[in-house]
Amino acid sequence: MLSGAVKDKKGEPLPGAGVYVSGYKIATVADNNGRYSLSLKPGNYDILVQLIGFKAFNKNIIVADKALTFDFVLEEDAFQLQEVTIKPDPNREGYIRMFTDFFIGTTPNAQLCKIINPNVLIIDYSNDDAKLTVKTNQFLIIENQALGYRVKYQLNNFEFDNKSRIIYYEGFPYYEDLKGSKGKMKRWAEKRIEAYHGSTQHFFNSLYAGKSKEEGFEINKLIRQPNPNRAPDSLINANIKRLMQVKQALNGTIKIMAGDSLNYWSKQKNAPATIAMLNRQQVNTDTLVKTYNESIKSINFNDVLYVIYKNEREASSYANRIGQSISRPLDMPDYQVSLINLQVAPVYFYENGGTYNPRSMLYEGYWSWEKIADSVPLDYLPPKQKP
Repeated sequence: MLSGAVKDKKGEPLPGAGVYVSGYKIATVADNNGRYSLSLKPGNYDILVQLIGFKAFNKNIIVADKALTFDFVLEEDAFQLQEVTIKPDPNREGYIRMFTDFFIGTTPNAQLCKIINPNVLIIDYSNDDAKLTVKTNQFLIIENQALGYRVKYQLNNFEFDNKSRIIYYEGFPYYEDLKGSKGKMKRWAEKRIEAYHGSTQHFFNSLYAGKSKEEGFEINKLIRQPNPNRAPDSLINANIKRLMQVKQALNGTIKIMAGDSLNYWSKQKNAPATIAMLNRQQVNTDTLVKTYNESIKSINFNDVLYVIYKNEREASSYANRIGQSISRPLDMPDYQVSLINLQVAPVYFYENGGTYNPRSMLYEGYWSWEKIADSVPLDYLPPKQKP
């Protein structure tokens, strides 16, 4: 049992404060004396406390097999209390559509999701570095009619870098079940099973249990090396600039002709900077996974992990997206393939499939396509199949 009180800086109780377990469907409300209690299994949890007029407070708490007491102290949020005049931004709707595609997703499930309160989005786009950043100071509410969830998401940070095409976001989601007819509930249950299977949550959960192969995952290594047939960027750019200046000086126009030097260096520029080789020998998970402590495990690796989920095929709406599908050997069926690039070593993860540091990995392929619309709570467990 995790219990305690929610107070302000003066020590006064704050009744009505919401106490949420991030990533789960577990929450409670502080009573008239500011007291709260949550029944939790032993594990590692991010607790989020919210009350209108106060800054959201989050704390990572490790729950063992004994009762734990923790008091939360909230600070008044002057930004929420004062009247704020927001200047109209003619580009705001376009930025919201961009954010929705990159945060909610573009999968079939995403088509059945709706952001209820887009007005809470604090949006900034920098033309200098072509970066879109979004955050909220209160819950962003997403209604997911595909999976039957109402997701309240405290978005700490969202970034889309238009140059690198990398998307990053972090925050604290809380899931609530939507109400629906028996038919809807049945469809939602089926869709939740489908969303969980093959997901990053499923992968790390099975990896923690030592059952990744049994659960349908195969892990290979992708080795990326500089292309030996491509000159360095500095040399390519210098030659293109020099040859363009020469051509322009001679006749005032620039034409790229087959066989000339400018054509050669233009082809060099368009050649891939790296070449990739797939090692199809299965990665030994006993070597890959290390135990950090009784509730945390870790992975550390060289090159790139090439993760194949064999129990499901790619969705047609994904396969038709240009430049997103991962190359595969000709004899491999259209299984779901994702890549894990290590950014910060090692990667720490928990039994429920959650990971410790969102910036520790960069996903490519199927996992980079599936986003919030295809997520389920961390305490979700698919029904056991009958033997």
